[in-house]
Amino acid sequence: MSSNGDRVLAAGTGDRRRGKTALFLVACGCAGAAPHWLDPSRSLIPSLTLALVLGGYSLSTTLRGSDASAVPSNSTPANDGDGISSPETSLAADPAVIESFASWPKVDVVVAARDEEAVVARLMERLGALRYPADQLTTWIVDDGSEDKTPDLLDELKPQYPNLNVIRRQRNAGGGKSGALNAALAQSSGEWILVLDADGQISEDQLERLIPIAVMGDWSGVQMRKAVTNADTNLLTRVQAMEMAFDALIQQGRLLGGGVSELRGNGQLLRRDVLEACGGFNEDTVTDDLDLSFRFLLQGARTTLLWNPPVREEAVETISALWKQRQRWAEGGLQRFFDYWPGLLSNRLTVGQRRDLACFFLLQYALPVLSFADLVTSALTRTSPVYWPLSIVAFGVSGVAYWRGCRRCSEGPALPQPDPFSLLLGIAYLSHWFFVIPWVTLRMAVLPKRLVWAKTSHRGTEETVKA
Repeated sequence: MSSNGDRVLAAGTGDRRRGKTALFLVACGCAGAAPHWLDPSRSLIPSLTLALVLGGYSLSTTLRGSDASAVPSNSTPANDGDGISSPETSLAADPAVIESFASWPKVDVVVAARDEEAVVARLMERLGALRYPADQLTTWIVDDGSEDKTPDLLDELKPQYPNLNVIRRQRNAGGGKSGALNAALAQSSGEWILVLDADGQISEDQLERLIPIAVMGDWSGVQMRKAVTNADTNLLTRVQAMEMAFDALIQQGRLLGGGVSELRGNGQLLRRDVLEACGGFNEDTVTDDLDLSFRFLLQGARTTLLWNPPVREEAVETISALWKQRQRWAEGGLQRFFDYWPGLLSNRLTVGQRRDLACFFLLQYALPVLSFADLVTSALTRTSPVYWPLSIVAFGVSGVAYWRGCRRCSEGPALPQPDPFSLLLGIAYLSHWFFVIPWVTLRMAVLPKRLVWAKTSHRGTEETVKA
């Protein structure tokens, strides 16, 4: 690992995060309450101003780019005029490009597994079917203290798959999922690392399509769009399938506008040298992927999102599981901003990237806390809420993003049709962040953090994967 990268990108921990979170909470509370003491004719000015600025930014991001199915094949990313390479022109590799790709780099597929008896056999079946030079492909599964049948199943699978390497860790070895991934990073040697969750499913030709895009496009990180395999289980899984399309559309729009595209964990392809240069996976965060997104960004490493082919995964099926998962995502998302804010504000990033991050932070994290403070102050002072214009604009743009994302061509499971009922359901579903973010912010500001691997349980939903 690079000691220089460790010094430059050292993350904040413990009380330092608590202090920053408390400051953020107080600032949002004051900003949410202050307009109530303005003259009634002026109380909506802050909200209307933010609605205009942030709404305009988010709408332009949502409308940016074209339908992925209409994008011509091109092994070289196009330039959008601001020095930013567009991912849209590298969404699909031409078969001729694959056939002419002369030097296939060594790839390590890395999976951190804990109590994954329901999916580990299917995972190896998928990986064993990959069309890629056998001498250039190795699989590393880190059994991170599983207490179910996962260790026994891995022992049974190992003779069937010569390229499978199993690393055993104690249940409380430390570092959470990042610690497990670092264990594989230390023992593997591939030029590229493909990180998958245990429930991840990819098609037979996926890697041979992905590698040329990454290498010939000069990307340091490529994130595959996440497609939900169990969207038809209930309304909750349905809206999560829509959410994944929504998220991928926004990520591509941000990058096309000179902003930032982020990693999403499952289905991320990483260049080893860049990963090692920024210190590997951060073992003091609850979301290794979100943290790594900022580490890559501050290293000047280029990251993109691939619409097709996607990586398939399960969505959580209950409200309690969703609440647990989203708390972790919210905490990790806030942690990275508090950890790396000096670099994010520096000239190490372009003006477009800083603008993009600022707008994203305000919409994703500040708006829910502002809105909560606004409602509390409204109840205490018996005045009308003042931030409703910003919230309405945010939800309205989200509806447009749902509509555009679910209409795009998908090689994976069919996306839900964006009919009026689905759009209204999706918009209502997004309101859960207005409860999650304020609660997590308050908890982070008050309670000390003990790092644990709060994994998502998988039950092995099957989805036929075609090459």
